[in-house]
Amino acid sequence: MDSSLATRVLIALVGGIVIGVLIQYFASPNGVLEVWLINGLFSVAGGIFIAMIKLMVMPLIFISIVSAVCSIEDIGQFGRLGVKTLGLYLLNTAIAITAAIGIGMVVQPGLGANLELAADSSLILTRTEVPSLINLLIDIVPTNPVQAFAEGNILQILFMAIITGIAIKKLEDQDTHSASKAFFLANSVMMQLISMVMSLAPYGVFFLTAKLMATLDSRSIFSVIAYVMTAALVMITWLFVFYPLVIRLITGISPIAFIHKTHEQMMFALSTASSNATIPVTFRTLTEKLGVSEKVAGFSVPLGATMNMSGAAIYMTVATLFVSYGYNVALGASEIMTLGVTVFLLAIATGGIPGGAVVTTGVLLHQLGLPVEAMGIIIATDRLLDALCTVTNVVGDTVVSTIVAKTEGEIDENILCKNHSSGVLPS
Repeated sequence: MDSSLATRVLIALVGGIVIGVLIQYFASPNGVLEVWLINGLFSVAGGIFIAMIKLMVMPLIFISIVSAVCSIEDIGQFGRLGVKTLGLYLLNTAIAITAAIGIGMVVQPGLGANLELAADSSLILTRTEVPSLINLLIDIVPTNPVQAFAEGNILQILFMAIITGIAIKKLEDQDTHSASKAFFLANSVMMQLISMVMSLAPYGVFFLTAKLMATLDSRSIFSVIAYVMTAALVMITWLFVFYPLVIRLITGISPIAFIHKTHEQMMFALSTASSNATIPVTFRTLTEKLGVSEKVAGFSVPLGATMNMSGAAIYMTVATLFVSYGYNVALGASEIMTLGVTVFLLAIATGGIPGGAVVTTGVLLHQLGLPVEAMGIIIATDRLLDALCTVTNVVGDTVVSTIVAKTEGEIDENILCKNHSSGVLPS
């Protein structure tokens, strides 16, 4: 998200809070303001914005996954480098989800908020039955592709996207080039569409925040703050504790030296809130500051920008638990397992663009039978977490790339130790 848009979103957020509070404390109940603003303009405009985001989700996920599979040079000869890189990316995401679930269940953000009381009186929340993990695995293969898209069955769409990408790679070279190019172009179009929709974020955030603040009581507001703080806590722990310790144990680089070498990458990711936009900075950090070879960096960075979404996984997990507690929808052990598996798959499909995690969070709520109306709160607070989510993603790319390069002997020790020789253990 560029600085101009980020500024406008922040202004809209503050403006929505002020207007909502004024309406709640000074407008008469069931008066003109409540009828025409809260249940009228705010509900309609905010609902349209959410609908536009949901419109983009299914084609975005299908096209981005097909493009990611097509970007792999040789499906049949993935090789040690590819398996190791992909495996570490997936492991990182899985550990992040486990930690987020654990911390979220301890903190229980949203507990006692009674968010359903903030919904429109005419609104009937449709809570579908949460699918079991066994049924989730059985139903992953669609019998009707059109129905999968119509119903928004994310797992079936992921399955179709993966096998489509593999089929394209098995074509003859010329056909593969044409088909891959078509999906790469389609992916660029989807990225542009998402950017266009997100350009309306200031308006959507204003209306959603104003309605939220006009209808939530103080206890609910504190629960929203608890949700934001919980998600931020997990991501900050990942950035400044988990990643540095893993790097120290495997590569010998001291935590302080690693943080220093990645601080430029962190600042750039904070300002853009886009994993894709940060790719050049990530590549430069790896090759010029950590001594990773261009061979490893050239393979791992683009793959990581698509598939290594630990920050997005934390974001979606905590947001879903917040909605569950806030709407008093209990999630049992099987539902928690389903949550973990679904977040894992969605994190891989999350676009490396501003707002990517918030888009797939809406799909996750629908998949688990939770009230999609809660997206108003998630979107209203997204700007506070999206940038931190991106930083967690891109630094994770750097961590995995560095580990792979170290174990493959693809690190230039002279570059790695430059200006920070005291920060690296002798080999």
